[in-house]
Amino acid sequence: VHFPVAWDLGYADDLSDSFLSGEEENGIITKNLKNEINGNWISAPNSIHEARLKAKAKRRLRKTSSRDSGRGDSFSDNGDPSRGTNGTVPPTSPKNKLLDRKSRAGKGRGLPKKGGAGGKGVWGPPGEVYDLEEVDVKDPNYDEAQENCVYETVVPPLEEGDFEKTLTPIVQEYFEHGDTNEVAELLGELNLGSMSSGVPMLAVSLALEAKASHRELTSRLLMDLCGRVLSRRDVESSFDKLLRELPDLVLDTPGAPQLVGQFIARAVKDKILSKNYFDGYKGRVDCVHARAALDRAAVLLKMGMGGLRIDNLWGTGGGQRPVTQLVREMTLLLKEYLLSGDNKEAERCLRELEVPHFHHEFVYEAIVMVLESKGEKTFKMVLQLLKFLWVSSIITVDQMRRGYERVYMDIAEINIDVPRAYFILEQFVDKSFSAGFICEKLRDLCPSRGRKRFVSEGDGGRFKLESY
Repeated sequence: VHFPVAWDLGYADDLSDSFLSGEEENGIITKNLKNEINGNWISAPNSIHEARLKAKAKRRLRKTSSRDSGRGDSFSDNGDPSRGTNGTVPPTSPKNKLLDRKSRAGKGRGLPKKGGAGGKGVWGPPGEVYDLEEVDVKDPNYDEAQENCVYETVVPPLEEGDFEKTLTPIVQEYFEHGDTNEVAELLGELNLGSMSSGVPMLAVSLALEAKASHRELTSRLLMDLCGRVLSRRDVESSFDKLLRELPDLVLDTPGAPQLVGQFIARAVKDKILSKNYFDGYKGRVDCVHARAALDRAAVLLKMGMGGLRIDNLWGTGGGQRPVTQLVREMTLLLKEYLLSGDNKEAERCLRELEVPHFHHEFVYEAIVMVLESKGEKTFKMVLQLLKFLWVSSIITVDQMRRGYERVYMDIAEINIDVPRAYFILEQFVDKSFSAGFICEKLRDLCPSRGRKRFVSEGDGGRFKLESY
């Protein structure tokens, strides 16, 4: 019996994972003429050994590629690993780098993939500008009619319930900045439709409860909007509605008929209402308030023919008036108060001047009027008026203090014309402190007059200056 021991040892060595040298491989091929396949000893040609070697190489390739892919090992067509000229593995990218965008095949220049434009949510490299995409005729969704379409922004018409809610903030903001062009642009962006005639009515209704300067701004707004956003027909329709709703407006503003009449007269003067506007109401007005408004407008227009400036009907805002005019109006206000003694009327007139930053001038003129007066009536009435304006918060702490300090600075010049000015000022300041509308520090700042007096006979009749 022949036992092929050598063959078994060779077969065991053949199963190892190590590569065989050329001599060992040739020796085994010459000796191993038989191999055990499926338990049978058969003769096998050299092709069987080559197939086994290739299978081993492929198994090793799968193991190494799954463990450290991209390490640079490559195999030739016969399954042998290819190496460099000196037997070393070609250098590759580091294994421990995360999110490395470089190629792992060991080829190329080591630049990032796609020029650095890859990644989630990235459309291209930084700075790339995309042109307009041309319409693809072969696109299944292609519609030939789309090429001739003209796209326009369609603004839905403003609903009646949102009209007042939308326009009221625009008009109130206009009272602050006074720019009619901005209002025209905002109204141009709205689709007013048939409700455009309600714009003048809403503006006038808000101006009735506002100041005189706001009414002047409203008249300018109506004149600038007519022809751009509104038509003459819209203005006439709006004033017709105002005349019909005067009974309701009188409940909130008792002087509404006179004010609406002034708006009508100003509109006729600005040529946004026709001169024949009154002819349509002759003999057909039953409302007392509407008749009063039309009569007021007719009277103002007749006075305008005689020289009255209707374009300055509402006056000018306080901040836009010259200082000399404000000083003159404050002086007239004080003289009227000394004749009437009405504190509330003086308060109303001071409010209508709309110059809270200039109230120190009012305090200054009032005290100077007291210093120049010759009786106690002016002294008591001015003291009472300043206390009333202080309690009603018309004159602030700062304005009151600045008014007194200005008198302190000018008392030397005032004393030239009024010899008793120092004495009267000291009394008025003491009474003001007792009334509670100036502080103790302001009272102590009141200047005292230096006077000449004889000290004693030993001075030889010389005069000596002293101050209290």
